Amino acid sequence: MADSLRDQLLKSGIVKQVHQEQRAKSPPPRGGRPPQGKGKPHAPPPRRDNGEMDLAKAYAIRAQTEAAERKRAEQEAAEQARLRRERKAKIQQLLEGQVLNKDDADQLRHFEYGGKIRRVHVDAGQLAALNQGQLGIVQQNGRYLVVTRAIAEQVRAIDPKQLALLVDPHAASDDDGVPDDLMW
Repeated sequence: MADSLRDQLLKSGIVKQVHQEQRAKSPPPRGGRPPQGKGKPHAPPPRRDNGEMDLAKAYAIRAQTEAAERKRAEQEAAEQARLRRERKAKIQQLLEGQVLNKDDADQLRHFEYGGKIRRVHVDAGQLAALNQGQLGIVQQNGRYLVVTRAIAEQVRAIDPKQLALLVDPHAASDDDGVPDDLMW
């Protein structure tokens, strides 16, 4: 049992003396030092074909998928913008000559639109018609336009976001959000 494990493996033939054979084939270094920067360049490590992917290929695939995702998002945004422009043009064409705003209107009708309180100038007859649901208000190009109920319904069918106010005439007039038993 004086033999080391290395010697026993060599005798059994399981392990060959590869190290010593390689040393015998390569010339001894000059001057006792290995060459620095001269001689044959080091060979790149062998490629692994056992299913592992090298880093460069992984980055290339990742960049490709990100570029495809960006392109898809840009196309989707362009399509949405095109649809918005078409809806806006349809509404503009529908509103041609149908706007009932008056220059000499002396009363204000306040309403909530887009989370803020807005206002439109109307006369007394228009104010009553707005409150009864006979007229509606449409937002177009930053302006609030008074239109008939029929036009307001058509605008709602095209783009509901553009309809700023249309009172439902069949809604209960008592339902103002204040309980009946509230005492002041």
